[in-house]
Amino acid sequence: MSHCGRYLAQYTMAGMHDSRAKIAAARLALLFCIFFLIACGLGYPVLNRFDPRQTPGLSDVRTYASLATGTGGLDAEDMRFRRFRVLVPWLAKPFYLLARGRLATWDPVMFGLLAADSLFVAGTAVLIVVLGRSKLGASAAGLVGALLYLVNFAVPNLRLVGLVDAGEGFFLLALLWSLSEGELWALPVIAVLGALTKESFIPFSIVFTFAWWSSTWNDRRPDRNNDLNRTRNQLSTDAAWILTSWALSLAALIGLQWALAGRFTSPLEFGLALRRGGGHHFAVSLHDRNLWYIFLWLLPTAIPNLKRFPRSWLIPVGATCAMAFVLDAYFGGVAAAGSAWGRALFSIAGPVLSLSSALLLLRTFG
Repeated sequence: MSHCGRYLAQYTMAGMHDSRAKIAAARLALLFCIFFLIACGLGYPVLNRFDPRQTPGLSDVRTYASLATGTGGLDAEDMRFRRFRVLVPWLAKPFYLLARGRLATWDPVMFGLLAADSLFVAGTAVLIVVLGRSKLGASAAGLVGALLYLVNFAVPNLRLVGLVDAGEGFFLLALLWSLSEGELWALPVIAVLGALTKESFIPFSIVFTFAWWSSTWNDRRPDRNNDLNRTRNQLSTDAAWILTSWALSLAALIGLQWALAGRFTSPLEFGLALRRGGGHHFAVSLHDRNLWYIFLWLLPTAIPNLKRFPRSWLIPVGATCAMAFVLDAYFGGVAAAGSAWGRALFSIAGPVLSLSSALLLLRTFG
């Protein structure tokens, strides 16, 4: 009887666990749908109020619109690198085909891009909620952090206007989720999809994962001799997943270039070809209003509570932000395109800063 009783108890506990998991998944699915609709509402102006393709600073949208519709019209800069940012346009294409000729005054191309961007923005918001609950033990902080993320200047003005930054930001946060939750099996998938979204994801992901590995090294050192083999095996497994993700991201970029350009281009050759002169744009970025609109309130409200976050978050995020500065200083950009810093830094640090700002608001206002 005691054996049967233990079996029944274990079976009951397993059933309760499965039930809780299903309820949690249903809640996250509901949150995703709500965040998706919020994002679509925030990006509504691109459907029939203004055309980002004709707006100074958003000229890249023309490229992604052409990729989504399969039409020509790519210029020299597109042929150099923008035509390889294919994931968001690929996701936008089914929505474009669905909307074409059916949505009255709404622009079907921008509808497709808005829907694709909204998927990534909603996914990012859900991951903020998940990380807030699992690592900070504060569901309210995760929810408020997600809402703060959604209302940041960068989301309606840079994430939901047909650019690909929403995808890059999602996959960078997915990296943090994978590492912090110990789900390193997801790294190769994230790496490939991130590389198909934007080429800058590759150096960002390499720096991010390496910084995480370095920052968690002491935490994973064995305390006793009998832990040595287990720890070594875990370290080796983690290193293998990380190195595999690096190799696959580079392979994805090479394979994509081979498919679209018909020739082999090494990642180093491709990266060096992106240089526009560098230095001068580094100073221009400091004066760009987009940068200050994004971080003017976000940084002051986030900094006081950053100490509550684990080093395994702060060090990778900080190192990747430093990498963004290096890339902007070296490669430069077009001043009319807005601050390269603002867009990149928000993709890297925006979710963590939003979570930290949420903690301050909750502590201040109860």
